[in-house]
Amino acid sequence: MSIDLRTRYLGLPLQNPIVASASPLTGNIDSLRRLQDAGIAAVVLPSLFEEQIEHEEMATHNLMLQGAEVSPEAQGFFPEMQSYRTGPDEYLDLIAGAKKALAVPVIASLNGHTPGGWTGIARKFEAAGADAIELNVYFLATSVDDTAANVEQRYVDLVESVARQVKIPVAVKVSPYFSAMANMAARLTKAGASGLVLFNRFLQPDIALDELEVSPRLVLSTSDELRLALRWIAILRGRVGASLAATGGAHTSDDVLKLLLAGADCAMLASSLLIKGPDHVGSLVKGIQTWMAEREYSSVEQMKGSLSQQSCPDPDAFERANYMKALQSFASEFA
Repeated sequence: MSIDLRTRYLGLPLQNPIVASASPLTGNIDSLRRLQDAGIAAVVLPSLFEEQIEHEEMATHNLMLQGAEVSPEAQGFFPEMQSYRTGPDEYLDLIAGAKKALAVPVIASLNGHTPGGWTGIARKFEAAGADAIELNVYFLATSVDDTAANVEQRYVDLVESVARQVKIPVAVKVSPYFSAMANMAARLTKAGASGLVLFNRFLQPDIALDELEVSPRLVLSTSDELRLALRWIAILRGRVGASLAATGGAHTSDDVLKLLLAGADCAMLASSLLIKGPDHVGSLVKGIQTWMAEREYSSVEQMKGSLSQQSCPDPDAFERANYMKALQSFASEFA
């Protein structure tokens, strides 16, 4: 039985639902080629940061002070400027080089948190050949004066600012911390987002006890983290017009299959590829094909969203009923 693994994300045709999310593996042409050779369907380049774009126009000292109102640790969060990639020109070269070297879609990533002229770089991304843009909004609302409405509007304004610059599709890597996620997803889509990437795994600070310093600590994901994106993709499937991608927690073919059944158009992988290398893509594809063949699915499109909230036999399983059932089941094991 022939299995059709093709899917579409942001209107882009993908040969299978496995996409390489932004990571060190997508930051140079050699590793991008290895990913493509292994069967990856698309790649997301590492982010170009708002701070990098503005670095050419302001002093490093002023740039660090700019983020101080966002978080007390902000001045120590980012590495020294000389540790960054040198800036927009080098990033544009990476886009152009990736497009020349690869046959799969190349998605550029833009990371920022304030309205401003830096969003105009999106036009240069498009001119360099990017097939789409992923807008990665990293904003921590630590001020007691920040209201939920203001934070939400900030996201919407940023999406509008980037989307109106370009004709290529724009996806938004969304925070999981909105109090009304479904409404926010609809607002972002209306603002111009062609896709939603669920969810952004923010880098959390840690405390180094020996040095008595606050320092960032990067922890790779595990499959247990998959469920947050799984739930919201299932809820949003059919309710918003945007493409839905999952990131954070997809390590096995079973993980990818669950996301597809919930309604994801693709699964974005970073941690699992960093751990197992690009060749892991091939084992994932084989595992997906085997499972689908055993259950007589002929295509990804056929199975996609078949267990979304709108399609599954028990829609309440994605809401409060699931919480109650889980607690009761756990308690019965210790009765």
